[in-house]
Amino acid sequence: MQPAPVSILYIRLRKRMCIRRGESVHLGRIAQMLVDPQYEYALHKLLLLEPKDNEGNIVLIDMLLIVDRIKRQFPFMQIEHFGEPHCLIEISEKRKPPSLILIVMVWLLLFIGSGLAIMNFHADVSMGVVHQRIYQLLTGKWVEHPLLLQIPYSIGIGIGMIVFFNHLFKKKFNEEPSPLELEMFMYQENVNYYVTAEEYTKIFEAEDRRHE
Repeated sequence: MQPAPVSILYIRLRKRMCIRRGESVHLGRIAQMLVDPQYEYALHKLLLLEPKDNEGNIVLIDMLLIVDRIKRQFPFMQIEHFGEPHCLIEISEKRKPPSLILIVMVWLLLFIGSGLAIMNFHADVSMGVVHQRIYQLLTGKWVEHPLLLQIPYSIGIGIGMIVFFNHLFKKKFNEEPSPLELEMFMYQENVNYYVTAEEYTKIFEAEDRRHE
């Protein structure tokens, strides 16, 4: 009797993905795979999860669950896993298009808030007096509004903000991440870590109740 042929599956999971409420999760949607072509389609269509309506909006798919599903259909398959041992599935509801009025209100709030922050900073450090003194040192004259300095300075603030955040509308000047992008990345990483820990706690509690 010849032994069953051994096929190796190389798999890497995504960190996080989003689906709509009511959609099923198949292995091909959450993972990159390298396997013999004869098994590729079946593995891509392998059903992992069918979220219920009463479940929350975050579901964790662990590598152990994936291995169990694969072994049930292909018991002879050897699995080599790379990267993260889990994937967070975010279940989203149908979103309505954003209101134009709300966008304008948020834009005005941010614009006025940032403008007041810059103005208050300049008032605290007496920037106007500094400009007057610099103008007097350069020209020998004292003026109340040294526009020759204030106008280029104001333009320079705007250019500096654009360079600092590395964005002008949708245009990006280089591939380096901006400080805001780094902060958003670190925030998302912390959220993912927290949610993953909470989901594992729920899984372990469910396993304990099952064995009681």
